[in-house]
Amino acid sequence: MINCLPLDQSERQEFLQAAPGVRQEFIVDTDMRQSMHWLIDVPQSLRSEATIILGNPPAEQVVACRNLVWLQTSSAGVDAYLKPGILPPDAMLTSASGAYGQSVSEHMFAMMWALMKDLPGYRDNQRMGRWEPRGAVLSPRGCQVLVLGTGDIGASFARLAKDVGARTIGIRRHPDQPVEGFDRLAGFDDLDALLPEMDVVALALPSTPQTRHIIDGHRLALMKSTAVLINAGRGDAVDCMALAQALDKDGIFGAGLDVTEPEPLPEDHPLWRQPRCLLTPHVAGGAHLPSNMDKVRAICLDNLRRFMDGRPLRNRMR
Repeated sequence: MINCLPLDQSERQEFLQAAPGVRQEFIVDTDMRQSMHWLIDVPQSLRSEATIILGNPPAEQVVACRNLVWLQTSSAGVDAYLKPGILPPDAMLTSASGAYGQSVSEHMFAMMWALMKDLPGYRDNQRMGRWEPRGAVLSPRGCQVLVLGTGDIGASFARLAKDVGARTIGIRRHPDQPVEGFDRLAGFDDLDALLPEMDVVALALPSTPQTRHIIDGHRLALMKSTAVLINAGRGDAVDCMALAQALDKDGIFGAGLDVTEPEPLPEDHPLWRQPRCLLTPHVAGGAHLPSNMDKVRAICLDNLRRFMDGRPLRNRMR
């Protein structure tokens, strides 16, 4: 088993105890825990032997692990490993879904409120030494918030929005199944009818052929001129060129993106210079909130125990 998590000695001991008799190789330094990005390099000599991997090694390294039985990621997203040929046909794949709801939803919430109060614009004024009002602002109280994707992240964001007086509507594949935090659930077929009434549209979607450019020029045109768009799921859910054009024409009030397509945006992309677009470099999740690592470790450890006991794994993706 190859463990790619940055664990201290006591944490490594927990994993050793969870899988007695299983050879475990810990390949990431404890010091890497303080880094926002963990550099993972599975040694060539271990790739053909690996049957279990905990963590997110580069997909091109996983391709060489042809004896792999199970990959447990340290991320909620698993897109890179679902591509044909990456995993052996019968290998199981599980995610760390549930570890990032707090940090990503808080980032989305902060973006929403900052845009509503035009704080990025006032920061621009500050840099230019301008002491002057910029005009009307918005409030989340009483507004309608539409959340595309009602998993851990989407539901966490909905609860934050409800806490400040918003009404929340969730879009999901199975709207008949209740989800805490939402006043109402609807299906993807209802999206076009709902968009014209929404004050905030927030995306927490995986990357699939069905979700690519789910917010495109047509749907941006359906939105209110006072609407705010937030995306912290996958960058390809929003057509970024269409978004730039909508912002240029005052089609919507503002947009906050922690993810983009492509990522990062090219230097000449118009969103870099759009004053009502707030961009962050995919930092809502990951190790940026230290408690995320504790949640990832707990999920991986629990699934390892389940695997050893022959019990069903959490967050199984295939």
